[in-house]
Amino acid sequence: MSSGSRETEIKLRVPSAAGARDLLRKTGFRLFRKRVFESNTVFDTRDFSLRRSGRLLRIRLAGRKSTLTYKGAAKPGVHKSRQEIEMETSDPQTLARIFSLLGFLPVFRYEKYRAEFHEPSGGGIVMLDETPVGVFLELEGAPRWIDRTARRLGFQKSDYITDSYGRLYFLWSEERGEHPTHMVFGAGRAASSRSKAARAHR
Repeated sequence: MSSGSRETEIKLRVPSAAGARDLLRKTGFRLFRKRVFESNTVFDTRDFSLRRSGRLLRIRLAGRKSTLTYKGAAKPGVHKSRQEIEMETSDPQTLARIFSLLGFLPVFRYEKYRAEFHEPSGGGIVMLDETPVGVFLELEGAPRWIDRTARRLGFQKSDYITDSYGRLYFLWSEERGEHPTHMVFGAGRAASSRSKAARAHR
């Protein structure tokens, strides 16, 4: 099953996951999807044609669910808005092999824990992401809903982050004088991929 739409979102950096959960509860949000570990693999050509054009091709493993995602180039603005097409896949390994035969290779991996929160009255979605480079709230919905929700949570437009996690990871590594590899927990970073990951996310 596939779906296509225009994704509009921002990220907000928060001090801790526990504090973010308390803040969401106090402002009327309820847990919709429990915390789950996600492993994401980004694919691109050898010359990074997708990255250079602002597009993304990704396979995400979240619990028992595997999802293929295509994202188009983002429109400049206060919010990050771009075309998004997704479909579930039952065989991500075969899909990755097909990508490789077509010239799309795995160039970057990133991990996070994600929980999803909704308002009883509807509206957009707030996702709580715990990543190796910090904790973030990701607000996805109509621009007015995003702005209204961000204010309710105590944030201003100057707090909005529209960078991808790949870009945030590269900046995080640069600040620490480290070689960027993959944004993964623990010791799973592959040293052999250092130069490729650095080129892919500058």
